[in-house]
Amino acid sequence: MGTDISNLTLSEMGKLWVTYNGNTMGECVLSYYLKHVEDDEIKQLLEYAYSLTKTFIRDIELFFKEENFPIPVGFTKEDVNADAPRLFKDEFYPYYLQYTGKAGMSIYSAAISIVTRKDVRDFFVKCLDATVKLTAEANDLLKAKGMLLNAPKMPIPNEVDFVENQSFLNGYLGDIRPLHGLEIAHLYDNINNDITSKALIIGFKQGTQNKKVRKFLESGEKINKNHIEKISNKLNEENLPSPSTLDHLVTSSNIPAFSDKLMVAHKIDMFSMKIRKYAEGASLNGRRDIGALYARCLIDVSLFLEDGANILIEHGWMEQPPFTVNRNKLTSNEGNK
Repeated sequence: MGTDISNLTLSEMGKLWVTYNGNTMGECVLSYYLKHVEDDEIKQLLEYAYSLTKTFIRDIELFFKEENFPIPVGFTKEDVNADAPRLFKDEFYPYYLQYTGKAGMSIYSAAISIVTRKDVRDFFVKCLDATVKLTAEANDLLKAKGMLLNAPKMPIPNEVDFVENQSFLNGYLGDIRPLHGLEIAHLYDNINNDITSKALIIGFKQGTQNKKVRKFLESGEKINKNHIEKISNKLNEENLPSPSTLDHLVTSSNIPAFSDKLMVAHKIDMFSMKIRKYAEGASLNGRRDIGALYARCLIDVSLFLEDGANILIEHGWMEQPPFTVNRNKLTSNEGNK
């Protein structure tokens, strides 16, 4: 920890730091995708996403240089094998952008509410607006191509109604009501995240020779599969269709396209987003069985994230985020030497 006082608060440092790392990762992944895309519409969407990562990285570097803040290493050209064969088919890319766009929006929207310096706040507003546009365009493209995995349409209610008794909360015993719109929306959102995550992990898993990384990815795939089955069962109980998997959009290439460091960190980032998404679903839920489902999913994901963090630390891949002064160390004999 240095002795100069920054004009950035710890909240601003932390949010800029994590945004920088995430976008350097995105730059690596998207640069590889752009080398293996044929569909013109999908290519344009990838190019837009890639341009955003470059812009965000540049803007954050300016903030850090003004404050003499050390530029994070993040992810570099060393973390992507530009010459590796195609790992995913074109149709996978809009799903990937939809998936990662949600993660970006959750980070940027959270930053806006806790960042107080105007220029930093304006930066995150710009990031959020651009990422909302990107996600909307990914959804529009998926819809235009007949590939959008969305909740089904339902009949319009005849009238306004009110909950009259505690059976509204039932989920295991007694009179169990049908799922309401908010519950269905978040079940579909979470199953779509797991479906895209599973396909991505399959591709990643094919390109690693590290046993611990492979075991970690296999664990993530198992969690995705398990959660897909659990959520699908809830939808099927209501005679609602569950989205199909995207596993067929992964090629048979086993040539590493990305470093083990990037693959592990990527899944940590995206499973962290799943925690926020499961929590959103739980907060808008009314049935006890759905609440219990989200609780089990959160435990699975939390344990998986700890395993990933241990791998990053063991291999010296985890950069340390900015943190507050360790007062205890400063006042100890060791700190005064």
